Amino acid sequence: MNIENAQKQVDDWIKNHGVRYFNELTNMAQLTEEVGEVARIIARRYGEQSEKESDKNKDLGEELADVLFVVLCLANQTGINLQDAFEKKLDLKTKRDHERHHKNQKLK
Repeated sequence: MNIENAQKQVDDWIKNHGVRYFNELTNMAQLTEEVGEVARIIARRYGEQSEKESDKNKDLGEELADVLFVVLCLANQTGINLQDAFEKKLDLKTKRDHERHHKNQKLK
């Protein structure tokens, strides 16, 4: 599945199950909440914090999918073709960062 198809799937889901999109500010707040859930899992599972018993069954993939879902919602409701935007960004990063990263002694 490409990003354009994912945006359509989310739009179809909203129309069939979600009634309507939450407004952009609500979705931004939801995105922040979902990113926080990802951060909690990463910090406790891979970082130095101890993992609480209640967090051990949390599914990182599911939480990342929540983040993606809200990002796709925001793209849809603001008229962004995320496939095009992603391809442009990847091209920019490739041109800008290839030499920089290869020459970075910290990455050796």
